[in-house]
Amino acid sequence: MIKVCHITTVHPSKDVRIFHKECTSLAGAGYEVYLLVLNASSEQANQVDIIGVNHPFSGRIDRIKNAPHIALQHALAVNAAIYHFHDPEFLRVALDLKKAGKKVIYDVHEDVPRQILAKYWIPFVFRKMISVLFEKYENYVASKLDYIITATPFIRDRFLRINKNTIDINNYPKLDEFDLDIEPSFNSNQVCYIGGIEKVRGIHEMVDALAFCDAKLALAGKFSSAALEAEVKQKATWNQVDFVGFLDRQAVQALLKKSMVGLVTLHPIINYIDALPVKMFEYMASGIPVIASHFPLWKNIIEEVSCGICVDPMNPKAIAEAMKKYIEHPDLARQHGANGKKAILEKYNWTIEEKKLINIYNQLSI
Repeated sequence: MIKVCHITTVHPSKDVRIFHKECTSLAGAGYEVYLLVLNASSEQANQVDIIGVNHPFSGRIDRIKNAPHIALQHALAVNAAIYHFHDPEFLRVALDLKKAGKKVIYDVHEDVPRQILAKYWIPFVFRKMISVLFEKYENYVASKLDYIITATPFIRDRFLRINKNTIDINNYPKLDEFDLDIEPSFNSNQVCYIGGIEKVRGIHEMVDALAFCDAKLALAGKFSSAALEAEVKQKATWNQVDFVGFLDRQAVQALLKKSMVGLVTLHPIINYIDALPVKMFEYMASGIPVIASHFPLWKNIIEEVSCGICVDPMNPKAIAEAMKKYIEHPDLARQHGANGKKAILEKYNWTIEEKKLINIYNQLSI
């Protein structure tokens, strides 16, 4: 068995993309898989050996400065043939793995140079300069690695100019996580949002939209701050919200089956416009229509298969009108939900993406 090691200094040990999809798929394909995670518990799950390295950091800057070197030391001890890292801060030591004779994959989850432009914790006057400098450095390291895997086609196209061994492996749903035979509750007035709860993810507009329609919002996730949570709970329409907090994967599926539509009305900021939101595809896999931001990329997907309605995410009334349309026309909700599920089965699923991942590893193992 060929030994491979995934490395993350930021994500949790059971991250959906890293653990549930990539590591689990590689283990199922016969690779000996290790997942090195900082500040996590060591365990074996899904035939993956999770190596937890306990090393608390005093804050973000301390982690960015020191975590890559700590992770590198433990990664080299694994002595894998292929290393696959997931965080841009690890770029600083990635070439040390190459010097040790290892095959190295960089998994680019987000377009970091563009994302830096929206980082609130970086002083505004420095963001452009930091973005440009980081992109130059990222391009330099990426050009010397064995493979670049990206989470979206948009990011893929950028890296193809730097490294010909670049491919997109998208975060599409795993079909075995969904009961495809159970129909959602199209006679209810429950809409749902599942994910991180932040201003830029549209929490204010979603809750404000309830003032213009007779809908109940099932809200699952964690607020980004206690201050935001207190602010949103002061709204007059909070009594129409069923806040259930963070849910595990099984509970998420149960919630989706009780809902008639899923919301993904993120704000038009630079790191969302060209992203592919996992939740949008999970709503589709559950057989419910989506109400999504009218970004061109999302609109093309949704309108191509007729699986939802795209709206201005900054306009609560527009969001409410889309909710009302489905509540008043359950047959339309049922048809759009069925269209979305069909698209998932035929195109937007992890089974297809998994084959691309395994093919890369087979190439590098020769």
